[in-house]
Amino acid sequence: MKKRPKIYILDVTNRDGVQTSRLGLAKLQKTMINVLLNDMGVYQSEFGFPVTRHETNYLNANLELARLGLIKPMILSGWIRAIEQDVEKALKLTKVKHLNMSISTSEQMIKGKFQGRKSKEDIIKMMTDALRLARKKGIKTIGVNAEDASRTDLGYLIKFALAAKKNGADRIRYCDTLGYDDPITIYNRVYQLANTVKIPIEVHCHNDLGMVVATSVMAAKAANDAGVDAFINTTVNGMGERAGNADLVSIILAVKYSSGLKGKYVLDERVKLGCAWKITKYASYAFAVPIPINQPGVGANAFAHESGIHADGALKNRRNYELYDYEELGRGEPEIIETGRKITAGEYSGIKGFRNVYERLEVKFKDDKEATKILELVRYANVHTQKPLVNDELRFIARYPDIAKKIFTMIP
Repeated sequence: MKKRPKIYILDVTNRDGVQTSRLGLAKLQKTMINVLLNDMGVYQSEFGFPVTRHETNYLNANLELARLGLIKPMILSGWIRAIEQDVEKALKLTKVKHLNMSISTSEQMIKGKFQGRKSKEDIIKMMTDALRLARKKGIKTIGVNAEDASRTDLGYLIKFALAAKKNGADRIRYCDTLGYDDPITIYNRVYQLANTVKIPIEVHCHNDLGMVVATSVMAAKAANDAGVDAFINTTVNGMGERAGNADLVSIILAVKYSSGLKGKYVLDERVKLGCAWKITKYASYAFAVPIPINQPGVGANAFAHESGIHADGALKNRRNYELYDYEELGRGEPEIIETGRKITAGEYSGIKGFRNVYERLEVKFKDDKEATKILELVRYANVHTQKPLVNDELRFIARYPDIAKKIFTMIP
């Protein structure tokens, strides 16, 4: 029996999400996002830039966490330009084993970015040279990104993808870089691409026209209809360049519950929607961007009913006005907010208050020496994030102090 193609989640919060203008994440926060994505059953996290020096310690530390089993089985992959120099530098600075390499393919970008210095043939040669070198150097999986694919001549895009496949690419990333496609155009283009090249397709869509979830799921549908696996690029809470990327939770809900996809397409079985509430709240705190009250699944009003007809209908049978249950997203438990005395851990904490914080977390230290070591790291972490540390961050530092130290360390 022929194996049915699947839809996988490849999250890019730690690569594209952190490129959100005027925002960003500390390396500890990026690490926690990786841990939470892994808990959620996400297939792969594009966790950063292997050629960017300030990412080096963070990247290698997270790869170490993967070897230790904390971030496992999720794949950690880096993003580079599709040029040989980036392959060489990435492997010199990091121990990354999975890469996505990107290059512009549209007429607009080839002319507008390269200013006439590169032809379409040059673009393909640069990509294939980088691809072959990465394969030679032992990279395990490689995705080739066609930046601005949605504005690229389809014939040339197919030629580009065939060259990538021939030279060892595992996937082609169809980038709707400007959110230019609509659900119909992206379905037709991705179907033709996948059906001709017969290679798994990643879809990377932006929300400039407000259609990012629709275009993403329709592109994945097209890839599956053509008989290949689909990998949808998401970010937590839809963070990303300009108007953002495809929201992780909205994509999962759309695949699981929309009338055209529910029961007809196979979402990666490892995905755990029950982790949605926790990861979206953490990302909101880390980015310092509130979750909109009308955000699908996790917004404050996602399950709120006020009008008489709606409230009456929801109370009689929740399916009258709710497609899915709030419990599925990890919601429903009351959240306690302390209003009395509170001792916090920060960059100026002393040992007594610090030990009180960890005692409440039921974390015990062998002796004062160990407690003092962790206290110093917590102080650095607070300087690093410029926010009060959340409980999971405090637990992480206590459990992996040496790795935490690497994450906080940057050498210009």
